[in-house]
Amino acid sequence: MSAGFSVQARCGEARAGVLQTNHGPVETPVFMPVGTQATVKSLASGDLEALGVQIVLANTYHLAMRPGAGLVRDLGGLHTFMAWPRAILTDSGGYQVFSHKGRRKIDDDGVTFHSHVDGSAQRLTPESAMAIQADLGSDIAMAFDECPASDASPEVLVRAMERTTRWARRCVGSTPATGQLRFGIVQGGTDLALRREHLDAIAEMPFDGMALGGLSVGEPPETMHAVVREVGPRMPEARPRYLMGVGTPADLLVAIASGIDMFDCVMPTRAARNGRLFVRGGHLNIANAVHCTDPLPIEEGCACEACRRYSRAYLAHLFRVKEILYYRLATLHNLEHYLSLVRGARQAIVEGRLPAYVESRLATAT
Repeated sequence: MSAGFSVQARCGEARAGVLQTNHGPVETPVFMPVGTQATVKSLASGDLEALGVQIVLANTYHLAMRPGAGLVRDLGGLHTFMAWPRAILTDSGGYQVFSHKGRRKIDDDGVTFHSHVDGSAQRLTPESAMAIQADLGSDIAMAFDECPASDASPEVLVRAMERTTRWARRCVGSTPATGQLRFGIVQGGTDLALRREHLDAIAEMPFDGMALGGLSVGEPPETMHAVVREVGPRMPEARPRYLMGVGTPADLLVAIASGIDMFDCVMPTRAARNGRLFVRGGHLNIANAVHCTDPLPIEEGCACEACRRYSRAYLAHLFRVKEILYYRLATLHNLEHYLSLVRGARQAIVEGRLPAYVESRLATAT
């Protein structure tokens, strides 16, 4: 195993491991709440600590636009800035830049785009994306990649793969922050042959971890699952494996069983804000009239503050009148649902019963 990662138990293709970072160990499999702008929306760092969050994700593109990586660096780095004592992974900004189709131009050196904040011309290259992440001082920095659309033609997929490979070499050549780990990203769309080809190319480079990018961008879930089942077990055994931007509870269970170690997704926090609360058996919509007089918690037995103290009726009231407290309580609940799901999977791996755990949870997951 690499110096920073060790596998402690296996069950089929699934692994239970520990990733060492500058800000403590991270037990895997692990779900990383998304803190795009140095905050998980509606929650304080203390809320995340109380939930048992080990690592959060922050967004390089958004923090570079506001407040600026230099300011964060001068104020002591991202951990000090957001008062978060545990690990942070920063993405490279590639997905955000490439999603701005009408405001960016790609060339072999990098991407020119217009800021969503003020329309100003901006430039990101592999070197500048890594330099921003070094200024932020994250524990894990992601390589700068090109993320093609889900419906991209084979020619576009190949071009994006080749460019991502060239950019990955430049990212590896950049100077990281002290102790900062760096992960490479595998592209290739839903074409299994292209995914295997690109995995081989990125795996040759001295990245500390490997990620699957370009999934959950519009393709059917069963198609994504087929890619993960094929590519996940092929990823280097000695390095942590990260599935970017995925997904539903069912997606996570399929990926864990395929050997994936790390996940992030906005789904639990975004769904919470929109009234969708995850429970065993699927989810409920707190806006539905049936909940307005319901004295029960969101889910019996859930350890989150919302379920311990408040009723569905109260949460339905807060949601309808748009009280800020609703967003905090709903976010706490949905994150607890995701975190407990993944913690349960880890324990099942250690105890050698992951297939039964996945089967039981998939029967009630969405």
